[in-house]
Amino acid sequence: MLRVSHVVIVGGGFSGVLLAINLLRHGTVRVTLIERHPDRLGRGLAFGAAHADHVLNVRAGNMSALPDQPDHFGQWLQSRQLGDDGSFATRQDYGRYLCALLDAAREEAGTRLAVVHDEVIDLTLLHDGVEAVMQSGGRIAADVVVIAPGNLPPHRLAAFSGMNRPAYVDDPWARAISDGLGAGEVIMLLGSGLTAVDSALGLDAAGFKGRIIALSRRGLTPQRHAPVSSHEKRTDRPNGTASELVSLIRARCDAIGWRSAVDELRPFTPDMWRAAEPDVRQRFLRHLRPYWDIHRHRIAPLVADRIDAMQSDGRLEVRAGKVVAARMEGEGIIVTVRPRGSEQVEEVPVARVVNCTGPLGDLDRTTDILLQTLTKRGEIRADPLAIGIDVDRQCRTIKADGDTQQRLFAVGPMTRGAHWEIVAVPDIRRQVWALAREMTGAHWVEAEGL
Repeated sequence: MLRVSHVVIVGGGFSGVLLAINLLRHGTVRVTLIERHPDRLGRGLAFGAAHADHVLNVRAGNMSALPDQPDHFGQWLQSRQLGDDGSFATRQDYGRYLCALLDAAREEAGTRLAVVHDEVIDLTLLHDGVEAVMQSGGRIAADVVVIAPGNLPPHRLAAFSGMNRPAYVDDPWARAISDGLGAGEVIMLLGSGLTAVDSALGLDAAGFKGRIIALSRRGLTPQRHAPVSSHEKRTDRPNGTASELVSLIRARCDAIGWRSAVDELRPFTPDMWRAAEPDVRQRFLRHLRPYWDIHRHRIAPLVADRIDAMQSDGRLEVRAGKVVAARMEGEGIIVTVRPRGSEQVEEVPVARVVNCTGPLGDLDRTTDILLQTLTKRGEIRADPLAIGIDVDRQCRTIKADGDTQQRLFAVGPMTRGAHWEIVAVPDIRRQVWALAREMTGAHWVEAEGL
């Protein structure tokens, strides 16, 4: 059994901070938390770049950061008169909640927690530990290192190569996207999912009066949350071939409603994903993922109402199509689009293009220095689907030769290849809670390790 007295966590967003908090709660280990963006500490991208009107996609009652205290976030909101378990709290408030948890952990842990504002550019893996190499030139030795990179920036489409701000915006949460644009201008969002919804709301809140076009391959938008009727929930994991599972889920949709049918799968989705053959996972990503995403990752009713209103007013148009080419013209961009189901193309003049295609997962295309270095050296590898870092069920990273690292772990959305359902708070909190308990030996206390 690996003895751990000092853990270095690379990344101080949601996943990294929550892992640190749980390590401090469940054991006596020392933790060094390294974050290169001090303003993102505890918040990460999702909660650190949020606008005031961005709200969570899940009700507060299921957003506790602590799985063993499910009402923790709801109570925090109530104590500050910001809402209750049934509220869709703002993301800024959730960021404050995470920072408050970290502050409390710091106060209680004392010298057991060190927070370092620097960037890790390399890791030296030794037989008895790991050494983190900093951009500043410093080095920190530890028993194990956990990489928590969060969601990486989206891929840049080849058609927009060489284009930069203000015409092309690669950060959908950036401020001042619409600065200098009038009511007659058009902004194109590449994508129509949750990121595009965030960007559209941000533009609306900033006072942009022009038109917004959200373009994606299928033109699908996230569904809204709505009340569901009571029903007897599934207690066992569905089994069968891919086609049999689709038929089974459709039948459940007819019986209990699609929201309930999707939600009751949540406890079983990771095991269903791991049990699927590689070709089945590939087909899911290619054909079913867009439909799964819009039903699984829904938006708050208030957000859905605002998006509906923008569409009704003609300020937001969702199109299904593919970008074929793009070229600069003046200060704007001419985007050549092939509408879905058509062989013809059309040219769409826009003042801005905003990349809302979602987070990058392919290690071969990342610009992150640490991930690049570790991948090139074979210390980590991409998962078979190239959507993240390859890890085992215990979050240990896997080397290029297939061996499992014993002192290098990864958590959070970049482990989606192994777990799939690991992009939302309820899933990440369970992952880091379990890893912290294993590292500290807390899982043996109640015989969970037997």
